[in-house]
Amino acid sequence: MSESSTQSVREIALAAKRAAMKLATTSAEERNHALRAMADALRQSTSAIVSANEQDMERERAAGMKESLLDRLMLDESRIEGMACALEDLATLPDPLGVVQQQRTLYNGIELTRVSVPLGVVAMVYEARPNVTADAGGICIKTGNAVVLRGGSAALLSNNLIADVLLEAAIAAGMPDDCIAAIKTSDRAATDELMSLHGIVDVLIPRGGAGLINHCVEHSKVPVIETGTGNCHVYVEASADFDSARAIIINSKCRRTGVCNAAETLLVDAAIADEFLPLIMADLAAQGVVMHVDTQALSIAQAAGIVEVDLATEKDWETEYLASEIAIKCVSGVEEAITHINTYGTKHSEAIVTTSDTAAENFLAAVDATSVYANAATSFTDGGQFGLGAEIGISTQKLHARGPFALEALTSYKYVLRGSGQVRD
Repeated sequence: MSESSTQSVREIALAAKRAAMKLATTSAEERNHALRAMADALRQSTSAIVSANEQDMERERAAGMKESLLDRLMLDESRIEGMACALEDLATLPDPLGVVQQQRTLYNGIELTRVSVPLGVVAMVYEARPNVTADAGGICIKTGNAVVLRGGSAALLSNNLIADVLLEAAIAAGMPDDCIAAIKTSDRAATDELMSLHGIVDVLIPRGGAGLINHCVEHSKVPVIETGTGNCHVYVEASADFDSARAIIINSKCRRTGVCNAAETLLVDAAIADEFLPLIMADLAAQGVVMHVDTQALSIAQAAGIVEVDLATEKDWETEYLASEIAIKCVSGVEEAITHINTYGTKHSEAIVTTSDTAAENFLAAVDATSVYANAATSFTDGGQFGLGAEIGISTQKLHARGPFALEALTSYKYVLRGSGQVRD
């Protein structure tokens, strides 16, 4: 990356820092007005955004991007309307700033209050999901944070146009200049430069594949909220209702194969494998899903005449396919299922299908993940589904933020103390 480009990233971040100082003093009414203006601007720019996105789609399809990732990249009228509605939904949520978290009078008569405040400058580094541009911009405006956006090259035209539309609308609505800033180069070194800006950028949020996230965690000088990959599992326990299990598995795997809450591994109790696996493997095959299976499941598939299978390797148990592929393993019971998930899972979303309360509660207590389900699909792990509004990511770490996170996770707090002349001995 050239010296001038490096300076440009730094200047963008410094301008965002100046904007953050002004944003921190805006009222909830002012920020909500800006969010509604941003939503209107997206709607008015739908045709231009779709056109830019079509160019991104055409380029990436020609470059061989797989269909599940193209689905993440694609914007149409309905998806842009969804982005606008998410901004409007944010405007209806309670103000996350100025919330009194603690209040007491100290021994010396000083009145102490702990209140929520913005983090400051939030940097988002993300891949082929242009809707993140709108989500991040909106969530940061709502929380009084300036945001620096570093989208992936696959969605370059889409991201840049959306960021411009949002910024113009926010400024017209009274928000400070540079409150939403996009790094518009496709040079990957811009990400490393952004990660080096300790003291300017307050937090970095990477959102994408394992390579991107690991690179940020390993090299960032800026504190990172780690959003995680989704090697998610569905475990069918011996007592499970077969119809319910089949519906949950298909929804978890096939609703959208390229999202991080999609199931990537199916675990089936060996006691019901001979009866259940031919049913679910036929369901998956009908959906075009390729199955990587253990030896017991392979024998069952061959006996049932199911050909969309191959023998799994160790790598399959740890793979996030983001495609029409799934790993299948037979396990001896709930304890082996828990051990497998805690060994190979990415602490994202895990589900058990069972009619046994004991098995369900054991699974929910012992599985280490942000979201654990009994008798429901993993596809519900989403900020909107959890009632949090638009999410900025799903954190698989345990400090500060975990699971789908949005407004509260982008605030910190400060102690405000009001005295009447007290001095300390």
